[in-house]
Amino acid sequence: MTDSQDSQAPVPTKDNSGAADGNPIATAPSGVRTAADVVTRDLVARLTQGVTGSGKTENHSPFTGERLAELPESTPEDVETAFAQAREAQAAWAATPVRQRSAVLLRFHDLVLRRQSEILDLIQLETGKARLHAHEEVQAVAIAARHYGRKAASYLRTKRHTGAIPVLTKVSELRHPRGVIGQIAPWNYPFELSVGDALPAFVAGNAVVMKPDTETALSALWARRLLIEAGLPEGVWQVVLGEGPVVGPEVAERGDYVSFTGSTRTGRQVAQQAAARLVGCSLELGGKNAMLVLPDADLDKAAAGAVRGAFSSAGQLCISIERLYVHEAVAEDFLERFTARVKAMRLGASLAYGADMGSLVSQRQLDTVTQHVEDAVAKGAKVLAGGRPRPDIGPLFYEPTVLEGVESPMSVCGEETFGPVVSVYRFSDEDEAVSLANATPYGLNASVWTKDGRRGRAVAARLHAGTVNVNEGYAAAYGSAQSPMGGMGDSGLGRRHGSEGILKYTEPQTVAHQRVLPMAPSFGMTDEQYAAFMSTSLKALKLLRLR
Repeated sequence: MTDSQDSQAPVPTKDNSGAADGNPIATAPSGVRTAADVVTRDLVARLTQGVTGSGKTENHSPFTGERLAELPESTPEDVETAFAQAREAQAAWAATPVRQRSAVLLRFHDLVLRRQSEILDLIQLETGKARLHAHEEVQAVAIAARHYGRKAASYLRTKRHTGAIPVLTKVSELRHPRGVIGQIAPWNYPFELSVGDALPAFVAGNAVVMKPDTETALSALWARRLLIEAGLPEGVWQVVLGEGPVVGPEVAERGDYVSFTGSTRTGRQVAQQAAARLVGCSLELGGKNAMLVLPDADLDKAAAGAVRGAFSSAGQLCISIERLYVHEAVAEDFLERFTARVKAMRLGASLAYGADMGSLVSQRQLDTVTQHVEDAVAKGAKVLAGGRPRPDIGPLFYEPTVLEGVESPMSVCGEETFGPVVSVYRFSDEDEAVSLANATPYGLNASVWTKDGRRGRAVAARLHAGTVNVNEGYAAAYGSAQSPMGGMGDSGLGRRHGSEGILKYTEPQTVAHQRVLPMAPSFGMTDEQYAAFMSTSLKALKLLRLR
């Protein structure tokens, strides 16, 4: 809660049933709740406990533009202090047995599900997304906590390998934590892309200094307090807040490894900083993701899937669908089903389930969406649904929008919109669809719809994308936490989830113990005799199919 009068304003629940016929309407309220009911002084004080910052900053709710909280703002000196405190705490945490570290994640899993209403309120107030879309973050975090809580010991265990000379060379591969991870988290999924990405780093024995986006910092801070409650030592997770261009480079400059999720432009800068210091980094960056509707697809399911894929979190999802390719034989039938669903979507700003889509997060996002749509229309594109802002619901609302007739001179054709806008294109055969889908420097996510699973998987394998979903938009691949998730091309490098998602936070070490015979001439052998002996041995190892 703040002292501002604006903080007393209720979250809007206006019924916009008078909107133009065929346009989406706001969801009816299920009860009025205020931001001040959720973001109290006591909550802010509890969440910011231990946050390093000598200045003051604020965050705001996109639902109304009101101030939510006053927060500590970090200077470069504060970032340095946070890293020092993290390094001090990390040594003891790394010495804690992995089973005990894993138990923290499993307790955190239970706490998240038990107290999910708290984080759902914060996610909605900070991002403006619909409650069901906020719940996707709860699901993703719980899945990651359970997966790494159960599998970390297996991923990190010492592995035995065949040595240079079998039997005589005994080799072990050990995994050591990197130290302190510098993490820069985005605003669009402030719970999942903060703690969700940090969990494997923690269970691997690292500390983390994180810079979340200030406008969505409360969600990350709530996750931190809950993980501390689950047993994480407080010093192991440090949070610094402030302007991205000021605080972000300071975090990237000090981490023993850098984890970044954000724009491709900023990702390149982070990669250059990490490379200059010879430290690793993982980058999940932009996307211009494609969905392919093949002629044998179930059109009702594909239309429903396209709504989810394109408009979850108002399209502010790195793996959401922005390009929709439909076979010409079924295009008219599909578009009839799809646009009908889009026009029936309910927009709303209530802290309750029921809305199909929420708000954009900032004026910058609204401006980008508006510019992309207006530019496309001015150059000949047709609006099949949506196509306008909705200030009657909230200052940053924009209707879910479907465009047809989009061509390359239009900015929406190749640039990432990151909003509730999808462009529809028609194709005549499978090869053309694959070629069109791959005609982008991005390669994050894709979707294929067909009744023939084998055909769908074959098409998926031809797409230049880190994850491809068959008969789903994005959730199937992302929710499969044992499998790697990440981008190709301009969509980044490195992976989250699975073995790659945790091993990237470790340094591998090979320990080779040579027994009996040295790797050199012995027992009176001359150099020539030793070389002949080793050559014969290498041939024998190949015949015996030994590695």
